[in-house]
Formats: sequence, structure tokens, C-alpha cells
Amino acid sequence: MSDKIWRQRSEYTVSSPEVSELASKLGITPVTALLLYNRNVRDIESAKKFIRLSDSCIYDPFLIKDMDKAATRILKAVENGEKIVIYGDYDVDGVTSVSILYMYLSWLGSRPSYYIPGRAKEGYGVNNEAIDKISQEGASLIITVDTGITAFDEAKYANTLGIDMVITDHHECPELLPEALAVVNIKRGDCPYPFKELAGVGVVFKLICAMEISLSKSEDEKEKRLAKVFEKYIDLVAIGTVADVMPLVDENRLFVSMGLSSMKKNIRPCIRMLLEASGSKIALGNDTSALSSSTISYTLAPRINAAGRMESAQSAVEFFLSDDSEKSRELAIKLCDINRRRQEEENLIVDSAVKKMGKITEDTRIIVLSERDWSSGVIGIVASRITERFGLPCIIISFDENGVGKGSGRSIKGVNLVEALSACSDLLIKFGGHSLAAGLTISSENLEKFISRINGYIKSHSENISLVPTIEYEAELSSREISIKQVKEQEMLEPFGVSNPIPVFRICGALVEDIMELAGGRHTKLTVSKDGISHQVLLFGVPRSTLDIIVSDRVDVLFCMSLNQYKMTTSVQLIARDIKLCRNDVTSDERKKYSELMAGATHYRDEDLLPSRDELAMVYRYIREKSGHTRDDYISVREIISACGVRLGYVKTKIAVNVLCDSELIHMESHDKNNDIYHIGINYVKNKVDIEKSPLLVRLRANMIKR
Repeated sequence: MSDKIWRQRSEYTVSSPEVSELASKLGITPVTALLLYNRNVRDIESAKKFIRLSDSCIYDPFLIKDMDKAATRILKAVENGEKIVIYGDYDVDGVTSVSILYMYLSWLGSRPSYYIPGRAKEGYGVNNEAIDKISQEGASLIITVDTGITAFDEAKYANTLGIDMVITDHHECPELLPEALAVVNIKRGDCPYPFKELAGVGVVFKLICAMEISLSKSEDEKEKRLAKVFEKYIDLVAIGTVADVMPLVDENRLFVSMGLSSMKKNIRPCIRMLLEASGSKIALGNDTSALSSSTISYTLAPRINAAGRMESAQSAVEFFLSDDSEKSRELAIKLCDINRRRQEEENLIVDSAVKKMGKITEDTRIIVLSERDWSSGVIGIVASRITERFGLPCIIISFDENGVGKGSGRSIKGVNLVEALSACSDLLIKFGGHSLAAGLTISSENLEKFISRINGYIKSHSENISLVPTIEYEAELSSREISIKQVKEQEMLEPFGVSNPIPVFRICGALVEDIMELAGGRHTKLTVSKDGISHQVLLFGVPRSTLDIIVSDRVDVLFCMSLNQYKMTTSVQLIARDIKLCRNDVTSDERKKYSELMAGATHYRDEDLLPSRDELAMVYRYIREKSGHTRDDYISVREIISACGVRLGYVKTKIAVNVLCDSELIHMESHDKNNDIYHIGINYVKNKVDIEKSPLLVRLRANMIKR
């Protein structure tokens, strides 16, 4: 059973007066109104704007500091035929940023080139060796995308070589900025841009819009030009924004919604090929209407990211830029193959990292693990998986033969990782990133000091950090509130992502009526009922054998709602996020008593802990009747007690099952950590068995004494 903490997102419920009023005025269900309230959309106008995704939240790109300088310099370079180099990052945000700027500058008539550093040899960010190569190619302008905000020395070096640098980035800004011709970053302290959560590709797209506005001679021409760049590039803006886990609110939500709409209407051929190569049902069914932010997160982004993690991000850029369908297909297959290797490498490092972990104590505030030659391309994903598993920030560091380590970290709500790294800056060679995801470079000689200092910093600056992972849910629902209408209303709030999460709900006290294995045991489906209404609950990636739940249990479920279409019938299915027993009558004292008896402890006759012949027969009859006559052939101690009568009790029932096994009337395998749920089979014996002679029962009776 899950040990995760379940927490309701806000104090509001579907019956709160404010929520009911919003629902009434908008003509929506109270559940949908609560979803809006939980997203801080709490008045009629804001709600209407949120639902219809009003384009009024597209802001003037020139509100971004230095945008005028950047647009002017780049257009001048295009006009003069200067050599322009786009310098990007190797993740999806960086790759999509490089791709749309390359396409756009080429469309203007320029002949740009691009440079993406190798993750393993060069690491993140701008470096002087790369600038030397760019200078030798005759470049006079470098435009950084999704990187560069900490390129202090590199910007100065470029200046000495006669190269202008325009920095576009979205990472956290230091107080002092690089000495570049323009620093376009919405996180600048002096930047008045109203929305601070654009992805790197979002900043680049605003730069493209600024250049189009600058080239326009009239308002009508400006509108046409802007419409054209939205049509050409908004799909890649959406992919980069979702992949970089940016909040899907405000301008980001609009960009992603428009990007998904663009892909549904006229999907880019290379993206279709990547979906086909991945085996996506969307491609197999030729149904682009099913494209969503989840498609980007779980199908497209990992494969695009894999190139930069395992080899070179150049393959991913070539994939987007290629006009040759055969080459695009080859690159799509290559990206999928690289991703499979990435998954294998990732799993090996996760296993290795978990083995290296010491005991997590109350004083542990961040997990820092290191090793020689862990693949630097996957340590970020490893850190993410460990954070998700243990509920704590995590930094994974890979050291090279010279004792220089490159690290990648992931954090949790309430812990700003960049601020924590800033407090350790004197121990680091360099660092940067976001509050929830950051990178660093460190010398091995500073590792122990770093671990101590960052733990101390987080402990003193972040209160009430739970060691147990938490799942937030919107509200507890009744069965009648789980409806097709509700699922369709939720679609008005899409696209879902960070800051606009897929709604998770809770249902309590549902009776388990049936349990069924799916896909050869990889998944499980429950049929549960509440208030006389049945629901199908799907537990993906949860084998039946690991689920300590049996028919007749009552459970609480955290779930997302989706629609299932089968033979012309549409129904609501619940996709489980977590599940717990409503109650568990077995106490630790009962388990302790059973263990003591099995270990040979004495016990009193009047405790009535050993099953009688009639009670053994009752348990055997129930097991025999159930065996082979149900789709779910697992039997638990709770189920036997419920079926045979609570007077049996936990200790007596456990002993009864073991005596039946000891007498070779049944055979069984345990399938949970407490050995309370079994896979039992009947042994059909020819001769009558004298159960009273069971060696186990004889031994237990020998240890029974009178008071």
C-alpha cells in the first residue's frame, strides 16, 4: 500500500459558496468551478478569458529589456550578409530554439550556422574554445539561445575577437550581467515584461516577433507577418515549452494551446515520423486529434532529448531542419534507438545510485550522490527519479579522471535549488539553472564540504520539508460527480502541465468488486462501486501481484478522469494515481504476536490463538471454493477473516493457512511485504489427511501453557 501523503490543494470544496456562485454564473459544474478556483481564476472575466484562451495575453515583445537592441543588430547582420552563429543548449528547449531561429533567419535570406556544445566534453553553456572555432569561421555575431546568462568571461573574450554577442536566455539572472551587446532575459531585475516564465524557445519566439514588427511598414502588414510566424513556428514553441516543464499559464498556456492546434490541423512531417517510429497510437491510428501536452512530455521530448544526452544534439536539430522525407524518417528512427540506449543507461545508474545511498535521517535535506564516469547525459533524469521516489531534492554528480565533476540537480516545492547553490558558490566551479532544476561543476576536493554546506543551507531556509512524497488532489467527489459531462468540461482547461496540472480527484470508501490483470500482468484493473454506481479503475504499471488489495476491500483512490470508447459506447474510466485501503484492522501487536509464536514463544491456552479442527475446516472450505472460480486468484488474511468470521482473528487465521500448507492440503506463495496476501492452489490428495498431526500445529500446541 502507498505511504504517500495526500493533500487537498486548497481549503475550497465543490460546496463552497464562492465556488457555487462561479459555477452558477458560468453555467458549469461546481467541480469545474473548483478547478478554476484552485488555479486562482476566481472572477467571471478571468474565468472567461482562461476558458477561451484570450489572445489578449500576448504581450509586446519590446517590453523585454534589450529586445530593441537585439532585433536591430540581428536585422543589420542579415541585411549586410554577416556570418551569424546561433549558439544553443542540447536539451529540447535549446534544440527547438536553435531550429526556429535558424529557420527564420534562413527565411529572411541569411545563411546562419549553429553550434551546440557536446554535453560530455564541453558541458553546459558558452566556452572560449567554441568561440575560437566560431571566430575562425568568420562570424561577426553570436546569438545565444536558452543559454549565456552566466557567460561573463566568454562575452568579454568574444568582444576581443571582434564578435558581437546577443544573449537570449530564461534562466535565473545574476545581479551583474555579461558584457554583451544585448541581454534578452525576462528574469532580469530591470525587465518590465509582465510574464517571467517563458521557456528559452519562448524568448526566441518573442525575438522573432520583434524582428517581424520592426520589418513591418503598417499595422496591417504587422498582423499578417505575426500570423505567419505563428503558423510556421508555434508547434516547436509548444514542444520546447512543455519539454522544459514551464508553467502552463498566461502566455505559455496560449502558446502550447496554439501549438497543439497547429499540430492537429497540419502536423509537421518530421513530428509525424517520430510518432510513427515510437509506435505511438496517434500515428498508428492516424488520429492527430489525440495530440496533447502529454504526447510532448512522454513521447516526443524524451526522444529529442536523448540525442544531446547520449551523442550530439545536432541529430535533433537536423531532424527539425531536414526537408528530405527519407532523411527525416532515418533520423526519427535514430532518435528512438538512442532513447532506448538512454533508458538502459538510466536504469543502471538509478540502481547504482540507490545502492550507494546511506540511511535517510531527519537531518537529511538533500541527497547528493557521486561516482566516476556516470553518464553525464542521464544524471538529470536519475536525479529526477530519486527526488520523485524519496521526496527530497537530489544532485547526481559524475566525476572525470581529473576529479572534475558535472552535476545535475532536481528539487521540490519550497526549495530553490539555485539559491542553495549560490550559498555554496565558493565551492563550485560554476552553476546555473532554475529553482527546481539546476546544473553545477565541482572539484572532488570540495565535495564533502559542499554536501555539508548545502544540507545546512536547505535546513535553515526551508521549513516543514516532508520526507514522504506528497500528492495533491483537487477535491473528494461523489460517484454522481464522476461523469462524461465533467470530463468534457475539464477539456476547457487544457492544455495541462506545470501550474495547470491534470485534475486529480479522490473517491473514498469504494467497494472493490473485481480485480483483473491486464497486458500479461503488467497492469491491473479494478471494478469498484460507491453509492450504487460502478467505476473502472486502471492502475498502469502496477502488477496484480504487488497490490495488497482483494475483492471486498474498501479503498480510497486518487485518480484522473478520462473517456473510454468501446463498441460505440463511451464511459468514464479512472486512471489511478494512488490507492489506499480505507482501514487496516491488523495491528502491529497482532503481527508481533504471530511472529513470536512462529519463533517458538509460549502462549496461554485462554488466549485462544490456535485454530480448532472446525476452524481449520472452515478456512480450507473457503480457499477450495474460491480457488479456480474467480478471475482474481489471490487470497488475503483480511478476506478469509471477513468470509469466515472475525472471531478467527489475524493470528489464528495466519496459523490456519500455514497449518493447511504444512499438511500439504494447499500450496502457496506470499505476495506482499507482510506475508498477508497469497497466491494459493489446492493439492488434491487421495488419502485422508489427519490435520491434527501437522508438525506446525503439534509444535505450537506444545508451547501452549495454562495461567
